Amino acid sequence: MRTTVYKTGIAIAVLLLAAACGQKQPPPAPPPPVSVNVATVSKSGAVYYDQYPATIIPLNQVDIRPQVSGYITGIFFKDGDHVLKGQKLYTIDQQQYEANYQQALANLDVQKTNLVKAQKDADRYHFLDKQDAVAKQQVDYADAAFEAAKKQVQAAEANVTAVQTSLKYSTIYAPFDGTIGISQVKIGTAVSAGGLVLNSVSQDDPMAVDVQIDQKQIPRFLQLVQKGNDEKDSVFSLLMTDGTTYPVPGHIYFIDRSVDPTTGTIKTRLVFRNPQNLFRAGIITNLKVKTNTGVPVLMVPSKAVTEQMGEYIVYVTIPGNKVTQRKITLGPRINEKVVVLNGLSEGETIVTDGIQKLRDSSMIQIAPAKGH
Repeated sequence: MRTTVYKTGIAIAVLLLAAACGQKQPPPAPPPPVSVNVATVSKSGAVYYDQYPATIIPLNQVDIRPQVSGYITGIFFKDGDHVLKGQKLYTIDQQQYEANYQQALANLDVQKTNLVKAQKDADRYHFLDKQDAVAKQQVDYADAAFEAAKKQVQAAEANVTAVQTSLKYSTIYAPFDGTIGISQVKIGTAVSAGGLVLNSVSQDDPMAVDVQIDQKQIPRFLQLVQKGNDEKDSVFSLLMTDGTTYPVPGHIYFIDRSVDPTTGTIKTRLVFRNPQNLFRAGIITNLKVKTNTGVPVLMVPSKAVTEQMGEYIVYVTIPGNKVTQRKITLGPRINEKVVVLNGLSEGETIVTDGIQKLRDSSMIQIAPAKGH
């Protein structure tokens, strides 16, 4: 009897379990719409700046080397001074060169005296020859001595010039206006002609700025060269090391003759005036090149764009209060906006806030505009 009751209970439990499994579970409720802000894609004029890493260098720089040998006897500047063209910088012991110069002058005087004597002898023999009072050979000897004396004078004059040049080179002058660096020698240092660099002088104003531009940009820069420079609407400006923009505009000085095949870039040199001496050679900065599109371009808020695996995405609203992902190609950023080169059309609506909670085909609820 007990066994029959036990079996009956199991059968009832199995039937109840089967009935429960046969019932369908209700589907999960859809997620609530995401509250977002939107903006309409529109066109507007765009003025922006491309930036290029740049290096400030002197437009003109000269290494000062001795051209004669001797001991440094005078230094006539302070390291880092602004020097003027023709200003005396160094002197090298002049005693030997002064003595050589005086000796060369004395030798020139001797040769000039010999020339006068040779000329008088030649004139005398020519007079006697007219009287048939001297052999023809003696006349020829006198003429030859006169010509030799003239050559001796020329050689002596050349020697004077050479020695005088050495004497002149014993004093070194500034080749142009600029800033002189730290002297590499002191008074008493022995130097040799063409030896070590004594110092360097670099031009302060204007200064040059070198940049490497991609070969694709060459036509654009050539057009800028032909256009010239308008200081009221300058195309070229520099970022200072503190992040501010240098107030004096620049212009292209030259574009190099060839492209570097290893980098695909070409060197371009620009010139900027430096009246306040704010630049120093070797400063790394950024060159800003102004671009004015001249025609309206599509622009959207930068915060509306997200990056996914190297691609740029925006969420575009579609019927049914939904959004769809759209890949776009970006141009330059301009303040809080960015230029869209393709992927969007004017008049479309995109999400600007609440992007983090969105997926493709997400339901949205547009938040009321602030102030309403």
